Amino acid sequence: MRTFFPSESCKETHLNALNPQSWLQVERGKLSKVSPHSPSSLESLIKVPDPPILPFFKPVDYVEVLAQIHKELETCPSHERTNLYLLQFQIFKGLGDIKLMRRSLRLAWLKASTVHERLVFGAWLKYEKRGEELISDLLSSCGKCSKEFGLIDIGSELPSVVNPSLTDGPMVDQKNNVSGTVSFKVGDEKITCDRQKMANLSPPFRSMLNGCFLESVSEDIDLSKNDISAKDMKVISEFSSTGVLPDLPTDLLLEIMVFSSKFCCENLKDSCDRKLAKLVSSRNDAIELMEYALEENCPVLAASCLQVFLQELPDSLNDERVVDLLTSVNTLHRAIMVGSASFSLYCLLSQVAMDLDLGSDKSALFLEQLVDCAENSRQKMVAYHMLGCVKLVKKEYDEAERVFEVALKEGHVYSVIGLTRIGQIKGKKLESFKKLSSVISNHTPLGWMHQERSLYCENDEKRWEDLEKATNLDPTLTYPYMYRAASLMKKQNVQDSLAEINKILGFKLAVECLELRFCFYLVLEDYQSAICDVQAILTISPDYRMFEGRVPATQFQTLVREHVPNWTTADYWLQLYDRWSAVDDIGSLSVIYQMLESETAKGVLYFRQSLLLLRLNCPEAAMRSLQLARQHASSGHERLVYEGWILYDTGHCDEGLKKAEESISLNRSFEAFFLKAYALADSSQDPACSSTVVALLQDALKCPSDRLRKGQALNNLGSVYVDSGKIDLAADCYINALKIRHTRAHQGLARVHYLKNDKPAAYDEMTKLIEKARNNASAYEKRSEYCEREREQTKIDLEMVTRLDPLRVYPYRYRAAVLMDNHKEKEAIAELSRAIAFKADLHLLHLRAAFHEHIGDVAGAMRDCRAALSFDPNHQEMLELRSRVNSQEP
Repeated sequence: MRTFFPSESCKETHLNALNPQSWLQVERGKLSKVSPHSPSSLESLIKVPDPPILPFFKPVDYVEVLAQIHKELETCPSHERTNLYLLQFQIFKGLGDIKLMRRSLRLAWLKASTVHERLVFGAWLKYEKRGEELISDLLSSCGKCSKEFGLIDIGSELPSVVNPSLTDGPMVDQKNNVSGTVSFKVGDEKITCDRQKMANLSPPFRSMLNGCFLESVSEDIDLSKNDISAKDMKVISEFSSTGVLPDLPTDLLLEIMVFSSKFCCENLKDSCDRKLAKLVSSRNDAIELMEYALEENCPVLAASCLQVFLQELPDSLNDERVVDLLTSVNTLHRAIMVGSASFSLYCLLSQVAMDLDLGSDKSALFLEQLVDCAENSRQKMVAYHMLGCVKLVKKEYDEAERVFEVALKEGHVYSVIGLTRIGQIKGKKLESFKKLSSVISNHTPLGWMHQERSLYCENDEKRWEDLEKATNLDPTLTYPYMYRAASLMKKQNVQDSLAEINKILGFKLAVECLELRFCFYLVLEDYQSAICDVQAILTISPDYRMFEGRVPATQFQTLVREHVPNWTTADYWLQLYDRWSAVDDIGSLSVIYQMLESETAKGVLYFRQSLLLLRLNCPEAAMRSLQLARQHASSGHERLVYEGWILYDTGHCDEGLKKAEESISLNRSFEAFFLKAYALADSSQDPACSSTVVALLQDALKCPSDRLRKGQALNNLGSVYVDSGKIDLAADCYINALKIRHTRAHQGLARVHYLKNDKPAAYDEMTKLIEKARNNASAYEKRSEYCEREREQTKIDLEMVTRLDPLRVYPYRYRAAVLMDNHKEKEAIAELSRAIAFKADLHLLHLRAAFHEHIGDVAGAMRDCRAALSFDPNHQEMLELRSRVNSQEP
């Protein structure tokens, strides 16, 4: 999402048009003459656009829909499962959970009942995993095959249409004086055939040769006007005797196929279909042959051509010939090409087209096909809403309004946003406000409803009121924070403005919020802080463009860089050490970004970068950094360590362990021992392995490394000692880690104090962590366990946790449990529901299901059980609770 519009005078696409030098001179120390707080500079830098309309399926009550899908999956016929898993995928996409999205796609692929479904969902999974080819290669190097979504032999999967009544049909008595052979004349040549075998090719031939037509008594029949060559006719004659087609060039097979269609020779046509399918080896082949396949009704060939297009996604959709083919088909063509999987296919193609360019013609064309494929209300909600979003981006307002209305009528309440935006464009702001008010009155209010209504409020006071409600209902929405922060900055309320934007950045590293804060720092001429934010942006998204996509962030980084002091290598390491110790993750990212511009040993820096990005919940960026670490490794043993972490982070723990062992065999390094210890501790269920982990961490600590990593190793070693009951040894590890400023060791030491029944010391230890760490929500949460005044102080700490990071679920569960203990059942359920509305979490649903069961609400308990099992179908406690609740259902 791009976040800023420059002022009306700055609408061109070039950097010079924005003229950043008007507020930032390139020469170091020479600053703009414009007052940093002047209205003109503020307006041009911090205008916040309206929040985007997400082209996703977003039901008002996602729990109810997930529960219904799970219920249907338990009883539906096998051929209906893939569509249900696809709908589940759409919900998880709307919730932003990539892991659950992929799991739903994988289940659709595994449960596919037709080759077409396997073809579509296999290609979809491959598309979702694009860029992960390295992981497949690494798995292959460990002897593990990972080519799950390779090419399918369509011909062997689709059943033959051979008609035994033709090939093995009864002999028909020949008429008196009629020869057993017949000659077909093609041009100047005659091809002599067995009359009866030719008759068995199809009903038309049987009628021609054995019926009441003139040809039935003729020994010569002229076929010259039937677009068939003599060579092809000889092949057809041979096929009538053997039932086998030889290997032939494509052009001859096409001629025979057209002839077989004309004369209804099903077996011959089926053989041509399968032969041609085996000749599809490139995109050009597929484009050329797909037209014939659709025209002549050849399902094997059509599916084989489609497979080529799907395997090459997204590149194939940059080929206009492919797009034209796939968007000009009708219902019959879709059935030939993809059987009953049309909706799934066009869901995939629409997503890829929208990923390439949301406002493109191809996105609209694919979505129009998707609308045509939609068979039920839920499919129509998805298709029409997505089409409305594309039409809106294309500024086709009347058509967008029409399709949004259809989506809303089908039950997709979120589509009202499209209608209200169009209403505003058409000058009907009050009508838009009333639409949203009606939605809020008729449904359980959600954050997006109040956020959207705020756009149409008559005054700023009402707008702020709606935005506060939006944040209370869904604190993950970024727009309310951005609007409030920008408004405060325009009023020159600097501290409150920064505090507001820092609220969201404290738990959600959204690049649009970093961009806004970057602009604040520019206005304030705080260039050190500004460069920190722009470098964090570039670490997360290297190609990010600012000011609504007009200017590359790299150019702003270059300009601001001239206004901050240069550091030596020693300065960089000291800065990194200070910020890492202060748990200042964004600051640490900035320092590493600068170090990468000058340091030669880039592998270790990219590795540190990946650790920070994982901590900041940016898994895709973390994996990119880890791959760059491997690419820039200075030695073979170092590269093996990074390969091990890549495998470990993608769920291949055993293979990661092997890479660590390979690295150790080449060189006994800190990182290799650390990786082996980490992977072994995670993969082994044997309690006895703790001694091996201890030995590995001790070996790691004997190897050269910097204090940042040694502090982490000491911290991990302390945790292993605690789990083994060796409390004093654990305390030594944590104390030694703190001596080298590994700040997080305070948490481990607090646990040691607690295990020694010294709760006040544990509380004090966590207080030290809170005071030192910039990101300290987890520290407040942990300290709540050590409060002396039990519930009152615990409640205060957990309220602070929710304020700092509303995505942490433990505080909601604790408060709900306390309410339940006090017999405030409705309030307890409401506390959990408040979090569930914006945080899809199995543990929250599990606890709410148990509460519903406790008060006798069997339907509510069953709903939550089913929804929770959509997150993890094998969760043992949920399965037991569902079984118990199921026995209570009437």
